[in-house]
Amino acid sequence: KRLDYIQSLGVTAIWVGPIFKNKPVQGAPGQESAGYHGYWITDFTQVDPHLGTNADFKALVDAAHARGMKVYMDIIINHTADVIKYRECAPDLPCAYRSKADYPFQRRGGVNGVAINPGFQGDSVQTPDNFARLTDPTYAYTPYLPKGEEHAKTPDWLNDITLYHNRGDSVWTGESVTYGDFSGLDDVATESPRVVAGMIDIFGGWIDRFGVDGFRIDTAKHVNPEFWQAFVPAMLARARARGIPHFHIFGEVATGDVDPALLAEHTRVDKLPAVLDFAFARAVVDLVAGHAGTSELARLFDDDALYEGGAEAALTLPTFVSNHDAGRFSTFVRQLSPTADAAAQLARVKLAYAMLLTLRGVPTIYAGDEQGFVGDGGDQDAREDMFPSKVASYNDNQLLGTSKTTADANFDRNHPLFAFIAELARLRISHPALREGRTLVRVAGDKPGLLAVSRFDPVSGQELLIAFNSSTAPVTANVEVGTRSLDFTALHGNCAPRASAPGSVAVSVAPLDFIVCAAEKSK
Repeated sequence: KRLDYIQSLGVTAIWVGPIFKNKPVQGAPGQESAGYHGYWITDFTQVDPHLGTNADFKALVDAAHARGMKVYMDIIINHTADVIKYRECAPDLPCAYRSKADYPFQRRGGVNGVAINPGFQGDSVQTPDNFARLTDPTYAYTPYLPKGEEHAKTPDWLNDITLYHNRGDSVWTGESVTYGDFSGLDDVATESPRVVAGMIDIFGGWIDRFGVDGFRIDTAKHVNPEFWQAFVPAMLARARARGIPHFHIFGEVATGDVDPALLAEHTRVDKLPAVLDFAFARAVVDLVAGHAGTSELARLFDDDALYEGGAEAALTLPTFVSNHDAGRFSTFVRQLSPTADAAAQLARVKLAYAMLLTLRGVPTIYAGDEQGFVGDGGDQDAREDMFPSKVASYNDNQLLGTSKTTADANFDRNHPLFAFIAELARLRISHPALREGRTLVRVAGDKPGLLAVSRFDPVSGQELLIAFNSSTAPVTANVEVGTRSLDFTALHGNCAPRASAPGSVAVSVAPLDFIVCAAEKSK
């Protein structure tokens, strides 16, 4: 029902959050939480009833395709809902991580324990014959399925306890990153050939049945690289067989740092085709919500060489400034620039979206940003309804650019942020340089102020000069351009109509604003 609204924003693809059937409530008595996010999966083959049916999802995909829009699914392989318990730990309470060195696979309960799993060569030997020897899961803890939950998961092979790591909660460092339970969730043993085959069958089935166009992979960095090296080619082949030649797969490698090396590692080692660009998001927050120098973002483009495929591959990275886990950019603005008034806050959000929609990568908009949503924080505090909400902690938020609250329906196509994003989306669609063009940093510094980049049409070579001002004072400077870029047309803001001299053009940018200047195409 809302596809027309979404498409009018300029959106060409929809990333739907996890839609699989979930365990609705988890947690110890008095500490229960609802599975509001969709990541506590029990049935990997069905849509959760509170969202609808498999037929409803198929109708959504078909309706999007009829409009020329793509649909990406959010998938989870690292873990399932928390069903497995450990006899040594109180149910639903934290359980300490037990390492492979202290609790090896061939001893029960530690290095001095009874011998078990004879002949198992460790999970680095990822063959069916080797894993057939891993029959006793009591090396670290004594895992069990509570009465009545012996077949809680679908497909049924997911109820086999030996197909999980069963080592306790991750401490987010060392081997626990890939072997530990993610906040108590059952951590799947993705080294096992049975798991590899099973997951390929599950998610290949969603491609076969629904014709989806891509996968966003949750918690990708918590899965061993060998799994992705098998899974990704299998999904791409399945998609091609379904007539989907450009199936896009991008992984979540969450970080709060400007750390492109961490992200790039998972494209080179894991062979993920792309990863969500958390480094871009952090840099834009630091520059625009905070007060970092513009060189922080400029360095990011130099580091595109780190990705498998280099700068060209970096063009396919989904970029974002807000998301459902970290929170909304508008929230960061209020936290990092607390003295800014509503107009200045709105200007900073617009500047962030200008960077998102004109710089390299695939811009990813978090629903509600275009309606000025401002959350109280991340995760649950950033998952407001766009239809009228009944959640008090959402409805008391002061939104940007509107007098509405989240207690109202928020699908206003006249909202200033909606109109702004739609304008830039149209600009991006009409200029290949903004979608596929090479990036060349022209000006950057160690303080807030001018960031200027040139982007080039991959066919004609036409130069587009984009200049951002992250400071609260106007900036004027001479900026280097190509010597053949002599005459300019303003695509946004005020641009000098002609270069000052071959190779130099004067730019003036208002506080917290930007300009986009297109050089006349070479004849």
